[in-house]
Amino acid sequence: MTTEIILVFSILFVTIILFAFEVFSVDKIAMLLIATLAISGLVEPDEAISGFSNSATITVLSLMIIALALEDNGVIASLARFLKNLHVLPLFLLLPIFMFITGGISAFINTTAVVIVFIKIIAELAKRFNVSQSKLLLPISFAGILGGSCTLMGTSTNLIVNSVARDLGAEKFSFFEFSFFGLIFMIVGIIVITILSRWLPKDSKENLQEAYDLENYVTTVVISEDSNLIDKNIEDTFLYTNPEISILKLTRKKQITNAPGRYITLKANDRLVLMCDIENLAKLNDAEGLSVHKNKESDKKKLIIENEEEAENTKKQDDLGFVELLILPGSILIGKTLKQLRKQTFQSALPIAIKKRRNIRNTKERLVRKNIEQITLKPGDRLLVEVPKNEIGQLYEMENVAILMEHKTKPAVNIKKRAMSFAILLIVVGLAATGILPILISALTGVCLLLLTRCLELNDVYHRINWQVIFLLAGMIPLGIAMNNTGADKWISDQLLNILSGQSNLIVIGLIFLITMLMSSVVSNNATAIIMTPIAIAVAVGLDLSMKPFILSVLFGANFSFFTPMGYQTNTLIYGMGFYKFKHFFIIGGILSIILWILGTFLLSSLL
Repeated sequence: MTTEIILVFSILFVTIILFAFEVFSVDKIAMLLIATLAISGLVEPDEAISGFSNSATITVLSLMIIALALEDNGVIASLARFLKNLHVLPLFLLLPIFMFITGGISAFINTTAVVIVFIKIIAELAKRFNVSQSKLLLPISFAGILGGSCTLMGTSTNLIVNSVARDLGAEKFSFFEFSFFGLIFMIVGIIVITILSRWLPKDSKENLQEAYDLENYVTTVVISEDSNLIDKNIEDTFLYTNPEISILKLTRKKQITNAPGRYITLKANDRLVLMCDIENLAKLNDAEGLSVHKNKESDKKKLIIENEEEAENTKKQDDLGFVELLILPGSILIGKTLKQLRKQTFQSALPIAIKKRRNIRNTKERLVRKNIEQITLKPGDRLLVEVPKNEIGQLYEMENVAILMEHKTKPAVNIKKRAMSFAILLIVVGLAATGILPILISALTGVCLLLLTRCLELNDVYHRINWQVIFLLAGMIPLGIAMNNTGADKWISDQLLNILSGQSNLIVIGLIFLITMLMSSVVSNNATAIIMTPIAIAVAVGLDLSMKPFILSVLFGANFSFFTPMGYQTNTLIYGMGFYKFKHFFIIGGILSIILWILGTFLLSSLL
């Protein structure tokens, strides 16, 4: 093993750790990776930035733009709302049909875009079908992943594997090259998930208040000059006696006290970072001398309203409600802090608190150490806003934000643009599927047609594209080049060849499939594909076997990230909504993964 190979493996190991523990965002990791590879001399400068011009990266970007147009013009929503007509069916028939339709759409439209649209309308669908949202969300995500594995344009992973394999001398895949296998995987997956769905949790559907009672929120309150809390010890206030309220931090004249003790005396202008549920957050909002946000510091609401009639009048006068927003990839709110959001209200809504999506780093201790005003919104986070109840429908005008409750007001959709957008999608699929044009040119043609027909405006696209995926691809492709330049991929394949020498084709394919699947559960599926594709091809060449089944093992293995919520973006989003625990992915997704691994091993080894 040479020094260069050791250096590549060191960089790869650090990259995997950064991905797994989410130390930085994926785009930041990608940029660090590009710079490191270039500085270390493992790749030439042109090779370091080659990911930005790679055909797969441009194709993924084009398909993202098409997906945005399809979402904006109501194409995906119209296809999804067809499911309303199925409400007469029992759940054991409804769920598989529901998943099959989701998977079918995902085969031709970006999987993440499809699942995001379903997330936006899931409350309405759950009510119509009289089932819990949690019984639908995970199956939808899994079905989207399975469906996306059926065609070349179904997921960015498929495009990446095809691009890397072609660069290494393999024959490129046609549009429906592996659709037969993908369809078998999807049918088996739907059956398995339908059977296992009985162990999915149930969620409360009674009302918004009850749904939020289980959630903890972190927010900041300021003690005003006339507060009755001034000169009182923390232990003598309701902030201490209420077990549902936790004081995380106190800031006084730029001095920060983490986890302040009960004997500390409160002073005017003290800033407290609290963790509490929505019921207590509402009480804080009404408490005398406490300001939950600066915009309401002038409000002098009393802690106890003695007259019930006065209370009713106040309620009618305010008529405000709390609404939870799920932040989706591409939202203009991403990267903004609560302080920045409060400087300007949006859609008559006032930001109250942020709930970070679950991950290994978002513990209570982390929140204590970090200023609440420095916590930024990321995809999968939830934002609690206060909004006049009669204006809640206006929140639908916000882009890439899912409203986690049902509303009657829906945004208007231009029927002509919807039909035009759908027709352009069919043109793109037709050109790519028949081989008249490569999928890259087909996708670019579709984008141009959308722009010419005014079904899409580029100014609306720039801030909505999930650039993290683009930068991830641009960063990981040079890593694959570095592995090839240094011979690291050949070294790994040689070690595998020593292990697999004399083994049956079944064992060889099964091991490649399994390694890829396990890696994709920790690292991004796209990153896994870039790392594993050269290794799989090298093993195939070393054993003098056909490359195709090895490449497909990587393609399906990288896509089938079911047993953790981190490997695939749609899983991460629904996990962040709070319906599921890690065990639901690990058990249900784990069983599905094992079954698909065994099935895939037998199917793909039959090609050898």
